[in-house]
Amino acid sequence: MKRLFERLTPAAIATLKPNHMRYGLLTNEAGGIIDDLMISHIDNGLWLVINAADKQANFSYLGEQLADKAVLEIADRALLALQGPQAADILARIFPEAARLRFMQTVYVVWQGAPVLLSRCGYTGEDGFEISLPAERGEDFARLLLAQQGVAPIGLGARDSLRLEAGLCLYGQDIDATTTPLEADLLWTIGKHRLQAGDFLGADIIKAQCAKGAARKRVGIAPQTRAPARTGTQIENTKNEPIGQVTSGGFAPSLQAPIAMGYVASDYAALDTEVNLLVRGNLLPAKITALPFVPHNYYRSPKT
Repeated sequence: MKRLFERLTPAAIATLKPNHMRYGLLTNEAGGIIDDLMISHIDNGLWLVINAADKQANFSYLGEQLADKAVLEIADRALLALQGPQAADILARIFPEAARLRFMQTVYVVWQGAPVLLSRCGYTGEDGFEISLPAERGEDFARLLLAQQGVAPIGLGARDSLRLEAGLCLYGQDIDATTTPLEADLLWTIGKHRLQAGDFLGADIIKAQCAKGAARKRVGIAPQTRAPARTGTQIENTKNEPIGQVTSGGFAPSLQAPIAMGYVASDYAALDTEVNLLVRGNLLPAKITALPFVPHNYYRSPKT
């Protein structure tokens, strides 16, 4: 899977320590989310992993906004993900450095002469690693991983069910250019001082929402029947009035039950609020529930 890496100056995120990474957002003038991305402070620069589908538009956007402030470079890289409770032990067979990485850290290693960037974050709610290496070496390394005992390939459908269980957003589905960080429950990605300074696009709108409240909020939804509510399902209150829409929904293998995420009018966002889901013409009962559906199991280093 190809992804785009852009390199910026570390001054753009002053508090990000070397060899650490952070989840962040690109916002527009309306406070909407253009993309979500991972930012790493590596080699005296910032490396950004953005969504591949929007890479050209986002690269152009960054170039316009950061003209005369940063040098942007595109690197042609392959990005592989190894996820699961055994990921550290398995990857350490190839890179001993993997076992020493903490959650949200990165490190450069070398594999058969190729520069490899390892990171430990993942987007499944489980412990895991991302392996970035030159695109032409991606297939060979993927075959090496698959040859390891305990490793099996997994499709995007399974990854999607895992990130939904973890309550994580999918760009273009749960968040987009019309969604603000406050609505999406992602305000934590903007530092308190950064928000106060308001030195980013859409800051005035986002700060106004923080003061007055957002009209809608992203919530977890627990259907009370076995029928899953898919993307686009209308959410209604108990008076059969539309109050929102499901953005992600399906069956949770870990829970053996249907789950969903979506946006509802803020008046209906409280936990245990009863709502109805319009599934194939039928109104089915559901409740607003806390996220994540399945507790996160990211690696936490032992206390020293």
